[in-house]
Amino acid sequence: MTNLRFFLGLWLYLALAGCETPPAEVELAGMAQGTTYHIKFVPAAGLDKEALHREIDAKLADIDLHYSNYRDDSEIARFNQRHDTEWAEVTPDLVKMMSIAKVLHEKSNGCYDLTVKPLLEAWGFFKHENQVPSDAQIAAAKAKVGFGKIEIDNERQRLRKTDPEAQVDLSSIGQGYAIGQVATLLEGKGVANYLVEIGGEMKVRGVKSNGKSWRVAIEKPVPERREVQRIIEVPAQRPLAIMTSGSYRNYFESGGKVYSHIVDPATGRPVAHHLLSVSVLHDDPTWADGWSTALLCLGEVEGPKVAAAEGVEALFIYGEDGQLKELSSPTLSQEQFVAPVTQ
Repeated sequence: MTNLRFFLGLWLYLALAGCETPPAEVELAGMAQGTTYHIKFVPAAGLDKEALHREIDAKLADIDLHYSNYRDDSEIARFNQRHDTEWAEVTPDLVKMMSIAKVLHEKSNGCYDLTVKPLLEAWGFFKHENQVPSDAQIAAAKAKVGFGKIEIDNERQRLRKTDPEAQVDLSSIGQGYAIGQVATLLEGKGVANYLVEIGGEMKVRGVKSNGKSWRVAIEKPVPERREVQRIIEVPAQRPLAIMTSGSYRNYFESGGKVYSHIVDPATGRPVAHHLLSVSVLHDDPTWADGWSTALLCLGEVEGPKVAAAEGVEALFIYGEDGQLKELSSPTLSQEQFVAPVTQ
């Protein structure tokens, strides 16, 4: 009888344990980098959610203080304000971002270039004052552009301009870096299942509180409405950053011509191809952010070639004869897509 009671008790314990409601997902939100952030995660035991929220806000504020191009007192703004060719000691993470950007610059045949800021200003994209500059203005701005005008000293954590007029714009890589920092903070608190999103870019790890996979929508690249083009089901076993760069929202029209905010450093003018968006899946959000911009700059012909050569998982959406078309790199698993393209 004692053994029977023991086994009945054990069976009841296991049955109740199997029916325990998993902890509900926690949602946090706020402002960062001129946009919003949203975080969902399954909390670890004993986690102080309010304290974590404060830490996330403090982390994002610190990133803004160092790497924002929209405040005069940031570290990168102070570097841009220098009009000399002396070495400047900077934070290790700035050197890391610049080193990643240098690789992307080389892999994209110069299309990805963090020094393109003078051209963005000439076209009015930097402060949303859209304008078509003269040939002379383009030439003057183009003379200040070129990643070769920045030297990186990884060993001593410093940067140097070889042209005092060179400037650096981190907006194409900084958001990915920020997402990575928040994800690292969460993992340091024992959070193994989360979705971190800043301005539509994100990193996902693990599963939702109900054990199901996270699903991430890829937006249809049309300016007048918001619709879903694809849905990516994120593998539970693989932390994954998903970054999308597009030319279909930030543009302007003048004289019957459309000008994209993606400016080709080689020509000094907005790109003229038909690629509308690129979504990159990568383990590292900083790399994913940079790659999505680099491939978007290259276009629907050269972009897929580079993605294939470098093993980058990317989905390309472009316009052709009034229709949306898709291309995906060889390494991108179609099994992750659970919603087909809709025409």
